[in-house]
Formats: sequence, structure tokens, C-alpha cells
Amino acid sequence: MKFSHGNWFLEKDFELSIPYQVADYTFTDNKLICYTSIKKIQSRSDTINGPILTYEFSSPLKNIIRLKIYHYEGSMPFKNGFEISDANFSGVEFTDGDESMIFSSGNTAVVIKKNGQFSYTFSYNNKLLTESSPKSSCYAVNQKTGESHIREQLKLGIGEHIYGLGERFTSFVKNSQVVDMWNDDAGTNSDLAYKNIPFYITDRNYGVFVNNSGRVSFEIGTQHVEKVQFSVPYEGIEYYLVGGNSMKSVIEEYTELCGRPPMIPKWSFGLWLSTSFVTNYDENTVHSFIDGMKEHNIPLSVFHYDCFWMKEMEFCNFEWNSNVFPNPGKMIQELKSKGLKISVWINPYIAQKSPLFKEAVNKGYLIKKNDGTVYQRDEWQAGLGIVDFTNPEACIWFKDKLKPILDLGIDTFKTDFGERIPGKEEDVCFFNQADPDKMRNQYSFLYNKTVYELLVEEKGQNEAIVFARAATAGCQRFPLHWSGDCWSDFSAMAENLRAGLSLGLCGFGFWSHDIGGFESKSSEAVYMRWAAFGLLSSHSRLHGSTSYRVPWNYSEEAIKVVSQFSRLKNQLMPYLYYSAFQSHTSGLPVIRPMVMEFPQCRTSRNLDLQYMLGSSLLVAPVFNEEGLAQYFLPKGNWVSLLSNNIYEGNTWVEETHDYFSIPLLLKADTALVMGKNSDTPEYDYTKSITIVLFDIHDSHKERLQIVNSLDDKLNFINIKRDGTIITLTADDSIKDWNVLLLGNCSISSDASFSTHSDGKIDITPAGNKLEIKLI
Repeated sequence: MKFSHGNWFLEKDFELSIPYQVADYTFTDNKLICYTSIKKIQSRSDTINGPILTYEFSSPLKNIIRLKIYHYEGSMPFKNGFEISDANFSGVEFTDGDESMIFSSGNTAVVIKKNGQFSYTFSYNNKLLTESSPKSSCYAVNQKTGESHIREQLKLGIGEHIYGLGERFTSFVKNSQVVDMWNDDAGTNSDLAYKNIPFYITDRNYGVFVNNSGRVSFEIGTQHVEKVQFSVPYEGIEYYLVGGNSMKSVIEEYTELCGRPPMIPKWSFGLWLSTSFVTNYDENTVHSFIDGMKEHNIPLSVFHYDCFWMKEMEFCNFEWNSNVFPNPGKMIQELKSKGLKISVWINPYIAQKSPLFKEAVNKGYLIKKNDGTVYQRDEWQAGLGIVDFTNPEACIWFKDKLKPILDLGIDTFKTDFGERIPGKEEDVCFFNQADPDKMRNQYSFLYNKTVYELLVEEKGQNEAIVFARAATAGCQRFPLHWSGDCWSDFSAMAENLRAGLSLGLCGFGFWSHDIGGFESKSSEAVYMRWAAFGLLSSHSRLHGSTSYRVPWNYSEEAIKVVSQFSRLKNQLMPYLYYSAFQSHTSGLPVIRPMVMEFPQCRTSRNLDLQYMLGSSLLVAPVFNEEGLAQYFLPKGNWVSLLSNNIYEGNTWVEETHDYFSIPLLLKADTALVMGKNSDTPEYDYTKSITIVLFDIHDSHKERLQIVNSLDDKLNFINIKRDGTIITLTADDSIKDWNVLLLGNCSISSDASFSTHSDGKIDITPAGNKLEIKLI
């Protein structure tokens, strides 16, 4: 939202109250409060007939500074923020000098100017991060409407890049964009988003989180090209400046504040297959899909029933359509006997024709208008009402309606929708009397929290998972999420990747997308290229709108491509599961932007058509029919996990790949664990595994951790290189392991080894210790 017209003029009808100087300040209970006047105080008369803006500096956690700016404190401007840590860091330091004050939390500090025009600068380890220079923050009032806003502007450094702000399908670097936090059901090819997160991170190693669930407006180098501006309606704003020594450390600290993903079940990483959306399907269709996957040697982990498992025009009634599925219990058990997990579609809307509608109305469980009547509309389902999850009893009721579905053997829910939530313009009110405009985004949190809690209660913490579309800050605590309704072409494939990278930088560890796209039917080329990309994502689903997404609807080649990459993903599970463990413990995403892993590489700061899968594997999807891959390799040596071709980094690569190939490169001085089981993602990752090594540097020492489950003890393989000798020592818990050396090397060893035709060397130790001599 813009408040000025260029440098010299204000936008029409706006009046700004800009703090001029610190009039008074106090430091008590680890909190610094500055009272600022909007004019220079030269006499007592300057202290009356004018507003003051109050600035409260505090710290919830080490290295995070919280700043509240407000005009009228009595208006309670900070209600309806997000569910975040309410801790208060007791280790803050305050230094009061003649010219300035310093408030510090760990290595993050803010220096507030005492004399002259009011301003403050943020630093980490005494290195400048950003500043709110004179005239940057202010209180703005529209004189015509009476609407008020608080505005903040933080300076952009020359060449600084802004990332994040949720799952955004626009350019990965957010500079020169206007971004409003307002969840919307708008597809994947516009500047609107299903998942708006008021957190941005920069390549200067800090992040800014605005704790407001309403319409936060960001002007990123647009209102002023050298500043990031953010503003909120009403009388106050609260934001957090998160400092760090790297982008990774910033995300770790941010997710300590807002929450990290729990561990999720192994089976969820396998391939998901759906009925698709408006296709015709019944029990025979379902069995034909599942039998077809087995016949074509394609590993399948999850089968999903989309919305028409319920009777049409009655979404949601949470009852199986008996005309289509006469015996759902028997059907579900037959599928589960084949080793499958089962997912069904739900959303938080109750159609007027649903048998549940009157019950929900009578009990007061739907969002109401201010006159006490139920808010209804005809979008999606005729006369639908929306469950009010601010009502605790409505949450219990909603859970109770889902429990019988779980009792049938259902394992998870696709928690669809939850974006188009009515606000003040629709004259609605919520049970908890929250500001309706602050519920638009927060609704996705309450909805998914309710369903996720039920799954934890019924399935256990480590088996709980949803498949959600809408999200806001904190929803990473209820994994996982997919990108929503996209088109079925290469452009949509690229915009989905951009969005996933942006979401990952907001602390979301797990993410998926519809392989081949959602709308219409993709070409065979798009389907196969997207399959490789999708099966090298954290989670992988075949799902469409008007057509089935089974690979035999495309070609024999498509069948083989899906089979190959599905099996490859299952073999990568020990590595992927450890990456998931990193998400759980540190908030880092499984799919990582290049800038996160290679912050010193200037080229990496703009790369959005490739990514790191975990910390060691580079993936560069192919976005064209010709099979032309164009990607950048940061400095160092790299090797193809598929072909064993070696590359020297710090260069762009252009090469052609057939449909069974994709740039999947392992970086130098790296060890990763693969499994020998390609049939399923669920197996013991400490048995029958391969330790893949490439270009291990002299003096390398590593304790390679294998995570099999959170309940399991820690499992390690110690790896070190001294001169020409590489030694691996495995814990006793690790059985039936071997080593695969990639690259172009010759070795000698007392252990049995063989050289593949592509140059890979396979070495099998006799016990738990292996010594390899490089020749």
C-alpha cells in the first residue's frame, strides 16, 4: 500500500504523523520503551496537542528483536496475531549512551538514535543489517475515510535480494514486487497465493516477520526503491527482526519462534495416486488403477479419493456415496491389504443440501453475519456455510464427524480449500469476536490444526499428516502442503518450483505439487518431465482435474519413466528421511534454493529453475520438449548420480537429456546414504544400504548419521580420509552395507570390489570397517 506519490507528494487524503525525536524512554523488565514526538520539542508547548508514537523493543528469543510500534494503545492493536512462542529472553543487554541507546539480544542489536531525527539501525555481530532511517516509520490516516495504518520502512542494501513471503508464483526474488498478505483461491499463475506468510528473508542474513494475520501490505523497492515497506491497518504493528550468520541460521531462529515441522511417516514420501477431481470413478475404477500400477511395476504408497467419494451437491457430509461405493469398509480393507495408505478429500464448507447443515446451524457452528444469521454463498456448493473453528465446540464437532472415516481405515485427509473466508466487507462475525479481516489468513491455521490434532489423537504423532492447500505462518507445524491448482504445461511447472522454493524459505519443510499439472491434460512430454521433477520433490502426487493421471493414459514410455523415478526415490529414502529430520530439528526445507546452500555464489542468488534436494543433491528439472537442460553449478566438482559424468563447477551447463535422465548431481566431498529397496519407502534404513561417496577431500572427517525413526537410537558411519586412505567404520546396528565410489578413480582394498561399465566402483566390506586406498 502506497502512502506517498513519489518523493514529494502524499497520496490523496493521507496525512502522516512521522516521529521526529525521542521525547522519553524507559528500560524495565528487559523491555526498552521509547516515546517519540512528531515535532521537535523546544518548549513545553511542543508537548501538547499532538500524538506520540510508542516504540517497544524486547526479545522473545536470543538473536531476535521484537518491535511494537503503536499510536493508541487502548485499541489493542496486537490482538489476533499468530500462535508463536511467548517466551521472553532474559539475556538482553541495554547500553544508554549520550547520542544513542543499544538494545541487544545475543548477537543481534538495535541502535536507537537519541538526538536529532529519530531512527534506528539493526546489526548482527556489529555488521549492519538494515535501518529504519528518519521519516521511515509513521502513523498514517486517511482523512476522508478515517482509516489508520502504521507503516515501517527498512532500508535495502545495494544488491540485496528479498525472498519468501509464502508460496508465491511470481519471481523468486521479490524485489520490485507489491505483495499483500491475503489468502486466495486463485490458481498458480498470478500474484495471488494460497499461502501468504508475512516473513521475508534476505541474502544479508536476516529476516523480518510481521506478527499480524490480517492484510499486511509489502512494497519491496516499489514505494521507495531503496526500502522494503510494510504496513498494517489500525493503530499498531508488531514485527520481529531475526539476525543470523547465514540464511540457514535465520530460518532456524525464525522457526524456533513460529514452529517447526514434526517428523512425518515414511510412507508419505512414496508415490500418491488420485481418482482426480471431476472424472467419473467408482470402485472398479479404483481397483483398475491400483492393479495397473502393480502390473506396470510402479511402486505406489498412497491412494487418494477426491471429493466425489461423497454425494454430489452435499460437500461436505462426510458420508460415502453409496451409489458409487456401496461397501466402503470392505473396499478400504482390500486396498490396505495391498500395502496402501488411504487418503480422502475434505474441506471446511457444509453445503445447504448436506444432512449436517441444519445440525451445524442449530448448534451455532458456522460463521455468522452480524445480524445473527448464517453466512452463506453459492460458490463451490449451493448455499454452503463455513465451519467456525474459533468455536472450540465446533472443532470438537468437526473432529467427531471425521472419526468414523478414520475408523474405516482412512490414514489421512486432503484438507482442501480454506482461503476465501469472508471478512468485514461481508459483514461477518466469528465466535471469538476476532477482527474478521484478521481471520482470512488465520483460518487456514485453525482448520488444519483441528484436523491434524485429530490425526495425532487417532494415529499417533509420527503417523499424522494432512495434505493441505491453504496456509499461513505456523502452518508448517501441520504438514504437508501442496501448491494447488495449476495448468498442465512447462510454464506451470516452473512457476510451481518458484513457489515451492519461496515457501521453503518460510520454514515449510515439506511440499508437493500435481505431477503433470492439474487443469486439462498435459502433453506426454510435460507429464514425463514433471514426473522426474515431482519424484525428486519431498512429496509426489499424481492428480488431475478432468483426466486421470495414470501413466498408461499417456504412453508405454511414460509408464517406464514413472516407474524408474518412483523406484529411485524409494532408494533415496535414507537420505530424504535424514533431510526430513533436519526439517524437524532446524526448520530447514527438504527442497532448498541454491542461495541457501551456496550463499557466497552471486549467481545462486537468482536461480529459481533448479534446487538442492537436501544439502548434497542438485536437481535441475527439464522444462521443454527438446530435453535441453540449462543449469548452473557452483564452484567445486560435481558428479551425476545417474550417469557418473563428472563436472567442474563455477559454470553454466547446457546438455540434452532423454526422459529417463535429469541433472541429478552430487557435490564434491559428500557422502550420502541410499537404500537397496526400490519397492517401498518404508523399510529399515540401517540395513541393506549403500554409502555413496564422491571426491572425498583429504582430512575429511564426518559422522554420517542415519535416521531410521525418532524412537530408534542414533546410527552413525564414521568416515575419514588421511592422505590416500579412506576409512569407514559403521555402528554395529548397521547391517549389510556397501560403498559406491562415484567419479573417475582407481582403488585398492582388501574388501571385495567391482567396477561398473560407467566407472562407478562398488565395494563390499567384510565387517563393520572398510579401508579404501586411492591409487
